[in-house]
Amino acid sequence: MSTIQTSSYRRTRDHFEPQDIDPHEQRRLRGLMEHIDYTAYVANREVVGQMLASVDAGHFQRLAVTVATARAKWVAEAVRQSESGAPSTPDQIARLTAARTAFEELSEAYEGLRRMVDRGYVPMKSPG
Repeated sequence: MSTIQTSSYRRTRDHFEPQDIDPHEQRRLRGLMEHIDYTAYVANREVVGQMLASVDAGHFQRLAVTVATARAKWVAEAVRQSESGAPSTPDQIARLTAARTAFEELSEAYEGLRRMVDRGYVPMKSPG
């Protein structure tokens, strides 16, 4: 199985790839799997389309600023903790962990929105 590295975790790719069967059966299975993939596409387009009617460049810009701010807060917290030269306390580590988690979640949401637009699940409004 192959894996996909994302910014915070590994995901196993489990798409079926028929091997060692006759070509007719391979085509039949591939057609079935394409139908299943299309069904998932339609479901995503309908569900995501209801929750996010459409997005524009402004949505991406605001989300990007939010992600950048979260990243800066995370690193600034680490720098603040290092200034005394003393080991970080459990409370300081908890604050640092919370800041990193916020950054990672927001970053994943930004990438998720990009994938939704790229895959056609949510329409992107044209500028102007």
